[in-house]
Amino acid sequence: MRQTITRIRGLTVNVIIEEVHHHHEKGGLICYIAAIYIQAHGSAQKKLIRKSRLPGAAAELRKEIQRDGIRAFDRLMA
Repeated sequence: MRQTITRIRGLTVNVIIEEVHHHHEKGGLICYIAAIYIQAHGSAQKKLIRKSRLPGAAAELRKEIQRDGIRAFDRLMA
């Protein structure tokens, strides 16, 4: 089982993307979970925004944030 944590720093909040991959011996995917959190600067509390079981969902969100910037956060909060 492999866990990847990506932090995207914003001006007022940080976006934290946690991914968990679990593969069997032959390389097939058994489990994939991505959880997206928003955390205010200076706070330890994280707010769950979205969960996905679709492989590649976190990479898609990462590209969207890099492309659209603050507007991507507006869509996440809605």
